[in-house]
Amino acid sequence: MQRRTASSKLAPPGGQCSRHSGKRGGTMSEAVFILGGHQTDFAKVWSRQGQDISDMMRETTLGALEDARLDASAIQSIHVGNAFGELQRQQAHLGAMVAQVVPELWGVPAMRHEGACASSSLAVLSAMAEIEAGRYDCVLVVGAEELKNLPGDAASQNQNAAAWQGHEDIDCKFMWPAGFGLVAQEYERRYGLDRKYLNRIAELNYGHAKRNPLAQTRKWVFDALSFTDDDEANPMIEPGSRRQDCGQITDGACAIILSSERFAQTQAKRRGASLSAQPRIAGWGHHNAGLRLLDKLERSRDQAYVFPHLRQTIEDAWRRAGVSGIEAMDGVETHDCFTTTEYVAIDHLGLTPPGQSWQAVEDGRIERGGSCPVNMSGGLIGCGHPVGATGTRMLFDAARQVSGKAGECQIDNAQRIQTLNIGGSFATVVSFVVARGDQ
Repeated sequence: MQRRTASSKLAPPGGQCSRHSGKRGGTMSEAVFILGGHQTDFAKVWSRQGQDISDMMRETTLGALEDARLDASAIQSIHVGNAFGELQRQQAHLGAMVAQVVPELWGVPAMRHEGACASSSLAVLSAMAEIEAGRYDCVLVVGAEELKNLPGDAASQNQNAAAWQGHEDIDCKFMWPAGFGLVAQEYERRYGLDRKYLNRIAELNYGHAKRNPLAQTRKWVFDALSFTDDDEANPMIEPGSRRQDCGQITDGACAIILSSERFAQTQAKRRGASLSAQPRIAGWGHHNAGLRLLDKLERSRDQAYVFPHLRQTIEDAWRRAGVSGIEAMDGVETHDCFTTTEYVAIDHLGLTPPGQSWQAVEDGRIERGGSCPVNMSGGLIGCGHPVGATGTRMLFDAARQVSGKAGECQIDNAQRIQTLNIGGSFATVVSFVVARGDQ
């Protein structure tokens, strides 16, 4: 097969995450700090204990307030990210749920955001906009999803709502394994793709999850054939997607508290601290494409990147953060609802030239101790994927990395971490750069 490569002008060959380059700055009109957060245990099945999404929202809200050392009276606005509440629990109107379960927040303005797997990233963007506009100084963002209260097939069917129902023209039983399997096939057609690299991505993320005390799969056990194309140990789900390629349907919630610089400075002074180690959102990017996967693949047919709007989102985050590219990052938390999604992220982030993501898997640069570790949390494959909570979970993990609080998942001396959150078949894409306050 003829393999097509791309011009080095589009991405530096063998791009690396060399440490701490770039300068502070960008086009954000107001610095936005992450004061604290809380994540539930993604291995917990809430319905088995007579609980539901309201209980996980209460836990994360109270946990985030405690982590930030704030009273509920400090919260001036609330944003909730959730994708499938109506389908899974017949529960909508989740903005008002926060005050229902935490009465101290009664009267605080709140709203809910939906953007499939990027729902809580959209909630974060809205919270940031309020802070940058000067409306509020301290905003709570809650991402939450309950997916284990229904049988797996029913939950999988509900998640098809993130596609264009009745119009995708993909003959399959399971929409998302089939869709991302088609993305793998597109990479094979354009550039060539050896499945051993997808298997390795799965193996790495499950391995990282073993260090994460909140990961859904931290106690899972695999054997020597689990990360191969063995049809019994790793069966085909849909063409292009095997079992270990798939992220986990998960219950879970994650809340973070965002603030303006002046509010963060006031809190730091009260504790006799400075903002130098306080994580902040240094840059962001957000773009959308249409719902239908085949349309996106056709539109990029003659372009270097399979998803040009994804590349633009990443570049926008760099520009706003005032950095030149991936070489300024010490690590990445990226969307890996499937191994294919992480494979796409690797080249779009500039870790390799377009189509050559295998290079970063083969040489180990995305592993623990590599030049740009990816998904030290375990990602969606290892940590779990409660759809509406994934965006905030990524940001919380990034914040813990740059403040040195990531425990056994810690990247040594992390100063900047990039997140990449994807909704549907790359229809909604959001990226953040999280940095220490002194970066």
